[in-house]
Amino acid sequence: MRARIAALLILAALGLRLWWRAETEAPIGGPAAVVVVPPGASTQAIGERLAAEGLIKRPWAFALLVRLRGDGGRMKAGRYRFEGPYSLLDIEQKIVAGEVERREVTFPEGRNIFDMTEIVSKAGLDGGAFLRAVKEGSAIADLDPLAKTLEGYLFPETYHIMDSTTGPALAQEMLKVARGVFEELGLTATGRSIAGQSLTLRQIVTLASIVELETAAPEERPRIAGVFLNRLRIGMRLQTDPTVIYALELDGRYNGNIRKVDLSSDSPYNTYRFAGLPPGPIGSPGRSALLAVLRPETTDALYFVSRNDGTHVFSKRLSDHERAVDEFQRRRASRPLASPKTPLK
Repeated sequence: MRARIAALLILAALGLRLWWRAETEAPIGGPAAVVVVPPGASTQAIGERLAAEGLIKRPWAFALLVRLRGDGGRMKAGRYRFEGPYSLLDIEQKIVAGEVERREVTFPEGRNIFDMTEIVSKAGLDGGAFLRAVKEGSAIADLDPLAKTLEGYLFPETYHIMDSTTGPALAQEMLKVARGVFEELGLTATGRSIAGQSLTLRQIVTLASIVELETAAPEERPRIAGVFLNRLRIGMRLQTDPTVIYALELDGRYNGNIRKVDLSSDSPYNTYRFAGLPPGPIGSPGRSALLAVLRPETTDALYFVSRNDGTHVFSKRLSDHERAVDEFQRRRASRPLASPKTPLK
């Protein structure tokens, strides 16, 4: 009798073991699903969320698995994407490992801190916290002691973020990438001599931010950099629309159009009124714009005007420039809107 009971118990244990193995390790089919695990959620609560999304059938089985594996204190909060086939054990291990879903947020070249704040907000992060962080320039003081903000030093790139990513943390990552690019290009705080002119890092980044916004044709950037360097050398005003637009944005007055009165404003960013570079960057230049400034094209041109197709006509003499302006700008019914997001000159 005892032998029969023992045999039955062994069979029951084997059956239970086989069932549990099938319950936890058998692949489960189903559509892809996203589950958010809140901070501090219990294993039972996590199991109920998984069941609600159709990922598992029995929340208690998930909770039991976590307990048996001793993973109760190792569950990681975050957003998880599950795509079958997967098993209960696969799901449990993914949450223990913290393999949270990462999203992408892209910052195009030339955007300023206000544009970037809007992008951050649309990505679901705290735009206000991001803006407050980038309005503090001390984080770049070793390379640019004049920086009052991180304008120009948040590298335009695609970044991967998580639900736990904060605006300030993203700003620090963007600054870190920018530092890496500067190091790659051999740039330090003292900058370098370019076309016979000594430019600091701040001045290089400032000029690159203008070059970035002045053309939609990458191949033109070195020539445009050459034109601006020519103007700087002889003390000629840069007279570039993106700097005026930035001045208007700083005042919260930009509506997509530049008026004649804006060209005579007393903002130090108004390069129609003041010679030399503006006080600082007007956006974040990409690598190619930085390279255009570091390796400008040798040119005798002092002027350029948009053909309205993203490219420009370059001229050495003012008379030639005026003819190009007549052909491509003055004969139009109205002047095209100038925008840092659609660079025109």
